[in-house]
Amino acid sequence: MDITVSLYEGKRICLAPIDAEKDAVVESRWTHDAEYLRMLDSEPARPVSVAMLKKRYEAIEKKMDENKTMVYFTIRLKPSEGSAEERLIGFAKLYWIEWTNGNALLSLGIGDRQDRGCGYGTEALHLILRYAFRELNLFRLSATVPSYNEPAIRLLKKNGFVEEVRRRQAVYRDGQRWDLVHFGLLSEEWQRPVDSEQ
Repeated sequence: MDITVSLYEGKRICLAPIDAEKDAVVESRWTHDAEYLRMLDSEPARPVSVAMLKKRYEAIEKKMDENKTMVYFTIRLKPSEGSAEERLIGFAKLYWIEWTNGNALLSLGIGDRQDRGCGYGTEALHLILRYAFRELNLFRLSATVPSYNEPAIRLLKKNGFVEEVRRRQAVYRDGQRWDLVHFGLLSEEWQRPVDSEQ
């Protein structure tokens, strides 16, 4: 293992802390996209105000500081020739961390439609997996995805996650029932070569 490899930077993106003032404005726009919200969660989709997101960020920061059961990163596109500063494109979080068992749940989202399908989610997943297994020394990660979120399912399977549980017809969307699929990945199954991409 090369300890000089950045924990937070990939080729095109980086994992960064929350900037409540700027990020709330951007994420509020994402919540007006029902497709984005429905891909993330089985909760009813609804737009969220900037003020409410700032409160949510405050609660996240408090939980990370006090309970130590969550790690939350924003996903930012690194500066390029056309842009002088990093641009918020999504989030990655580890939550419900059980330190004694080495378990956590994983959630990741890319907000704007134009940023989806560009490989940013793959790069972010590689970074958060490396962080979870190498820095936090977790043993097992789980992720839950509605069966209609085929891009997320492909991403998880491509990166070694195994379908463990399928809750049949657990999600109701637009007059149709969908399965809720639970995936798991053990640290020993995470077999990516040690390099700067990981």
